[in-house]
This record gives sequence, C-alpha cells and structure tokens, in this order.
Amino acid sequence: MAEKEGAIVAKGHEEGLKLAVSLLEEFGLPLGLLPLADVIEIGFVRSTGYMWILQKKKVEHSFKLISKLVSYDSEINGYVQNKKIKKLKGVKAKELMLWPPVGEIIVDDPPTGKIHFKSFAGITKTFPVEAFAAGQ
Repeated sequence: MAEKEGAIVAKGHEEGLKLAVSLLEEFGLPLGLLPLADVIEIGFVRSTGYMWILQKKKVEHSFKLISKLVSYDSEINGYVQNKKIKKLKGVKAKELMLWPPVGEIIVDDPPTGKIHFKSFAGITKTFPVEAFAAGQ
C-alpha cells in the first residue's frame, strides 16, 4: 500500500497497537473495538479521518458479554470521526448463518452507554458500550 500524503504511519505490531489505541481514545470509541493480531501497519490521515489497518491474517474475536463473533479481515479501512467510524470495510459480524459487513459504528453522543453497528443492508444492531472495553 502506498503511503498516503500527510499520514501518521505505524509499522509493526507494537507501534501499530499504540496508534490504534490512541486513535480510539482520541475519538471516544471503546478501546476493545479493534482486537488486532500481528499488525503489519496502521495509518491515519488526520485531514480526512481516513484510517487503514494491515495485519498478517484475518482475526475472529468473540465479544463474550454480548455473545457476538466478529471477523476482522487482514485489511481494514474507514473514516474515523468523533464517536464514529464511517465507510468501514473489512469487519463482519456473525448473524445466524450469515456474515454481513459492518459499514458504520456509532457511539451515542451524549453518552447513553450504547454503541450502534450498521450494515450496508441497513440493519442496525445496538449493544452496551462496555461489551467492547479493552480485554473483553
């Protein structure tokens, strides 16, 4: 992937995780939202909010509080704003036998303790924010 002009780029797992956590904190998103493994690179373009994540392989993570299995592709990207990620690509949540892609994530502002996941098909699922706290 060509480096974007004006981007902050972190290479390697440790540096990538630090950047991911700092972006989640800065934009008011739960710190456990992106359970990443074997990060190759994470980048962020502050002027547009564009973020990308490259990891060695796809990761599946089970959020135990809500019994939800989520798949994170080896390549994830989207646009980060205050309390939301828009035009998200590379994240899917298991619903029965299907894996619909998650296109948008929004944390209520003002805070209600809820986070909303919207699929490209227009389906919205709402969960408690604490289900996505770090270490869940």
